[in-house]
Amino acid sequence: MSRFEALFEDEDDIFGGTPKSKFWDIVNQASSDLVKDQFDVIFERFAVMEAMLREHYTDEEIDRQVKTYPVIHMDEIENHKKSLYVEFTGDIVCRLDS
Repeated sequence: MSRFEALFEDEDDIFGGTPKSKFWDIVNQASSDLVKDQFDVIFERFAVMEAMLREHYTDEEIDRQVKTYPVIHMDEIENHKKSLYVEFTGDIVCRLDS
């Protein structure tokens, strides 16, 4: 279970929209420097995960899995994406006053 999965049972009441729409609402209101910093954190995380995978798989194997895994595990991936949107939104909101 994702860290924020319990919040998705009744998205509209909690978020006034989906986690994805709230993320973009916040991103569009935050300063461009803050958003650029947050995207740098996201890309660094992505790069680290790919580097870890490359220790065990070729680029072709990784690409093939990235394309097929979501088809087989659609619900799990959708819930995790929502959780990540909530996490990244929270990270931006926490930095708004700093």
